[in-house]
Amino acid sequence: MTALQTWERGYGVIRHSDQTRERIAVLTARLVESGAASSEDLVYTALSAADRLASAAMWVVVHMTYARRVYLSGADLAADDFKSAPEGHTGGSLNVVPAYVGYLAANLLTAQTRGWILGQGHCVAAVEAVNCLVGNLTDQQTGRYGFSEEGISRLCTDFYGYEISPDGAASAPLGSHVNAYTAGGVSEGGYLGFAETQYVHMPLPGESLVAILSDGAFEEQRGSDWAERWWRHEDCGFVAPVMILNGRRIEQRTEIRQDGGAAWLARYLEVNGFDPFEIDGRDPAAFAWAVLEAERRLAGAARAIGEGRAAYPVRLPFAIATTEKGFGFPGTGTNRAHNLPLEQNPHSDGAARQAFNAGARTLFVPFSELSGARQAFMQHTAQNREQEGLNPFTRRNPEAPVLPVRKPAPAGSALAAMDDWFVAFVDANPDHRFRIGNPDELKSNQMGKTLTRLRHRVNQPETGSEESVYGSVITALNEEAVIGAVLGNKAGLNLAVSYEAFAVKMLGALRQEIIFARQLMEAGRPPQWIGVPLILTSHTWENGKNQQSHQDPTLGEALLGEMSDVARVIFAVDAATGVEALRQIYASRGVIGCIVAPKRATADVCTDAEARKAFQTGVAGIENDPGASIQLVAIGAYQLAEARRAAARLRAHGVGVNVTVILEPGRLRLPRDRFEEAFVVPDQVIRDLFPPGLARLLVTHTRPEMMTGLLRRLDEGPSLLRAHGYLSRGGTLDAPGMLFANRSTWAHLILSAAGLLGLPAGTLLSPSELAAAVGQGDPKVLR
Repeated sequence: MTALQTWERGYGVIRHSDQTRERIAVLTARLVESGAASSEDLVYTALSAADRLASAAMWVVVHMTYARRVYLSGADLAADDFKSAPEGHTGGSLNVVPAYVGYLAANLLTAQTRGWILGQGHCVAAVEAVNCLVGNLTDQQTGRYGFSEEGISRLCTDFYGYEISPDGAASAPLGSHVNAYTAGGVSEGGYLGFAETQYVHMPLPGESLVAILSDGAFEEQRGSDWAERWWRHEDCGFVAPVMILNGRRIEQRTEIRQDGGAAWLARYLEVNGFDPFEIDGRDPAAFAWAVLEAERRLAGAARAIGEGRAAYPVRLPFAIATTEKGFGFPGTGTNRAHNLPLEQNPHSDGAARQAFNAGARTLFVPFSELSGARQAFMQHTAQNREQEGLNPFTRRNPEAPVLPVRKPAPAGSALAAMDDWFVAFVDANPDHRFRIGNPDELKSNQMGKTLTRLRHRVNQPETGSEESVYGSVITALNEEAVIGAVLGNKAGLNLAVSYEAFAVKMLGALRQEIIFARQLMEAGRPPQWIGVPLILTSHTWENGKNQQSHQDPTLGEALLGEMSDVARVIFAVDAATGVEALRQIYASRGVIGCIVAPKRATADVCTDAEARKAFQTGVAGIENDPGASIQLVAIGAYQLAEARRAAARLRAHGVGVNVTVILEPGRLRLPRDRFEEAFVVPDQVIRDLFPPGLARLLVTHTRPEMMTGLLRRLDEGPSLLRAHGYLSRGGTLDAPGMLFANRSTWAHLILSAAGLLGLPAGTLLSPSELAAAVGQGDPKVLR
């Protein structure tokens, strides 16, 4: 039997449609003609190996869900061989196996290692099963898992094994989603829809990425519809998006299935600028063809543009892989297929046990055949390429950027100074790819020079506008889509700028990156992509004119709940601290930096040198009195201004005052593990900056309760600490009105200071001021 005939027969549940056969024939001829393959037999032999590898991996996947062990003889499992509490996203994982094997086959056929991203990260069992069979393992997995009965059984036992180590970490180098131990993994994929917003921004020219996506995620995050807007062959590598169209979510059919399936989706994609084509989602050869076909079409489009025969936008190739949820195992196409496809647990139910064993037999590959397929895919040394676990996307380590010194400038807003510095930063780093995530208003957020320099990326620029086909500013009224652009560009330099209130919509995407970065650190492979700043401006205290929906400090508060060494939250108070915050983040690796900064003019508080010194501890002493009896501690620019006004009034009445600003509260927290312990300041520094026994009054940009919880090291009890901040009060107000509504004006601080010091408030405030501060007078007297 020839290699072609062997492949055409398929294997187990895998069959090759007429369409796939025709496509593979054309592809094979092209590979031979180009010299990528020395003969057609080699191509078909590789694809036959892919059939066997896919079938065996599906066999492993169902064992990972249900079984504690495997038998490479193919023997049926007995009751005690099954888990008492099975778990796994089985149906989706079964569907991802042919896609991932097809990705490996594309690499094998072209001797090129591509990257991959899995949008449905809960289907990681597919990747781990295939990786175990072909030896594509991380260092922590090598020796624990592998191509043996013991190694595969250990993989099954560890999957949802819930074993925990003494330090509270999971003891197995395996998870329910893509994680730091998944060879080749770059994103957890736990938040559906974010891989879709990132993939087009990930590869550099000369690189290729396969994005395995889900039809469920298509309904989750629609920013992926705009991927074709951003692709440019001049600064983007090849992308091959492949959607697994199995037609089911967890409990019901997808909207795509209800609206008409693949034909409806193809029409939708065409309207949105894609070049869709349908493939058989049950066949690894179809996926391999789709990857190479997407690259062929993109290469052709790039040539046409380069030769002046075409213009942007390029119709972005998009494969629709039609299949059934859980194909290849009992329960196919039912809601059960999502998690546990069998009706009962085979550990305790004989009928379920019989169904499992029968289903597993259809997927089983004898050891000798599987060994041959495995060897066919382990040609990396012969092909002089890296294993998929070491693809370029897993090892992002851009050259350190040049960080220019800020030029002297007149007093103004922090954002204006940051804008000036960022333009100088762009000019100092011409070899880096920039992505600016902009939900709409760079100019109104005082970053107009950045926009002029880098321009909106559009397909058809408007004459006289700040738009360009090759612009680096990714603008869309969709916070998730624009943060995806900067998080995807780990090979370059990035910045995102947003209204503080609306940036909350970015939280899921940011948290996924923060978690994955932290997992890599804990696994001994700290990420080396350059830190990503997110500037939150038009913020709570200066956005009163727009009603309370625009007044929300939630994002900074939420990120302060993450590990502060990888999620840095900075409250800039002036030009120097705003610029230095950017410098700090761009000098770091694997860090998300949230910088809350005012866009309106504020007084200069620090020199550049003082700002650099302040970031050593995250704290700056603004006004110091050796005989102080109270310390006013401010977090935020407007809060610092009110604290200084209150301090001036106290001094006028003979009260000694220290005014301290906290720029980075996370540096002062109680550390929660060894990584955070290395990041926070030592106890002695806390004692030096916040003398024990001194009354303290905190006024914060955030809600006060969360900040007092964070700053427990400063808190010596209610008799020595009171706090002011955002009380979730607002409306159509100006900044003084916002401060008054939230009891954070200088006069409200005087009331609390008087209480801490045991002084009558009437001795520090005039009758009209006191009446206003206690809510019985005219607020205007406090302006």
